[in-house]
Amino acid sequence: MIKKNYFVYVLSILLSYLLLGIFVIPKTFSGDVYVSPVLISIGNLQIRWYGFLIAFSILIATLIAENRAKKENISQDDFYSAVIFGVILGVIGARIYYVVFNLDYFLSNPFEIIMINHGGMAIHGGILGAILSVYLYTKFKKNSSIKFFQALDIFTFVLPLAQAIGRWGNFFNHEAYGTPTNLPWKMFVAIEHRMPGYENFEYFHPTFLYESLGNSIIFLFLLYYINYKRKIKGEVTALYLMLYSVLRGFIELLRTDSLYFMGLKTNVIMSIILFIIGFSLFIYLRRKNNE
Repeated sequence: MIKKNYFVYVLSILLSYLLLGIFVIPKTFSGDVYVSPVLISIGNLQIRWYGFLIAFSILIATLIAENRAKKENISQDDFYSAVIFGVILGVIGARIYYVVFNLDYFLSNPFEIIMINHGGMAIHGGILGAILSVYLYTKFKKNSSIKFFQALDIFTFVLPLAQAIGRWGNFFNHEAYGTPTNLPWKMFVAIEHRMPGYENFEYFHPTFLYESLGNSIIFLFLLYYINYKRKIKGEVTALYLMLYSVLRGFIELLRTDSLYFMGLKTNVIMSIILFIIGFSLFIYLRRKNNE
């Protein structure tokens, strides 16, 4: 039987989107209300929604992951040390990935490399950075109470929730939208935020919202799986790689601001690679469990 706590997560997420759908989306998507990227401005100091939501998403994900870590008898010292290390390498990885595939711009504007509050964080780079941090921590930390696949499962089951929250940072930055559309849920984009070549279009696919909704569903599925269906550690990681790759791969086809490599969208290529890795890992783990 599914525990009450699971329904709390489901209802909380549904309520959040319901409130956004009632009070935020109609006015902003129609263009009647312009949302500022800046949350708080004190003199020359600005706190932007993007940075705030990224920080908030990390906090929420950490609290949920901590509860899971306790169930798996992981010490708090190991847990929080791994989280701090993972956040640092994850942010660095996300920024490096974005910078590498926008190298011409950043070579001309080198100071912008450190201005992550302006946007420009690639999730695939963040995932790779965080995975590297987990590997390094579990390999080199003496007497660690946490193992590699165990840590990865805890990281990847909460990651979609963090992504779902963080995507709203793109909303406030007026970025990560798709191609023009006249669908009922179309989103107005002010001309100063339109991509080159799309200046004469007003309404676009809200791809940030598609990904936020999709990641919320993935989170609920992985939360259920890790609590009730997992047979061997590592399965949750494999499922995340597959599910998110499918979601991101399809959404990337609609995006107008994609990164490119040799004429191909890098995130589509990366999604295919990570899906294959996730699928292979899942099959390997299931066979290992049945031996």
